[in-house]
Amino acid sequence: MLEVFVYGTLKPGGYYHQQYCAPYLTEAIPALVKGQLYHLPQAGYPGMTLGDDWVQGYLLRFVERQVLAGLDALEDYQPGRPAAMNEYVRSQIQVFDSQQQPLAWAWAYFMSAERVRQHQGRYLADGHWPLP
Repeated sequence: MLEVFVYGTLKPGGYYHQQYCAPYLTEAIPALVKGQLYHLPQAGYPGMTLGDDWVQGYLLRFVERQVLAGLDALEDYQPGRPAAMNEYVRSQIQVFDSQQQPLAWAWAYFMSAERVRQHQGRYLADGHWPLP
């Protein structure tokens, strides 16, 4: 089983969910992780950095592990490439349920603080994207 935490366009109802997730999805659970969330207005999607805020999203569960290759391509992440050349970096993170209780360890895509600055990211203190 493959577990991935998503917080933007890959969430159920998000722009890329149908194409990249829905055909392979077995479960989508509302979830939280620790980080800091930013809206990237020029790009039209969010970026999450390391941090201590609660970021809202979904834990997606897949039977097919090869889904990760498609997600990596979408997120402009190549495992062998230097981190500074990737749009996002994929790493495992602790995921929590809505009561802030541990739920699972899952892959998530993080953006560097420098990359957020390059995108003129706007901090989302409530940890929720899309913008209301």
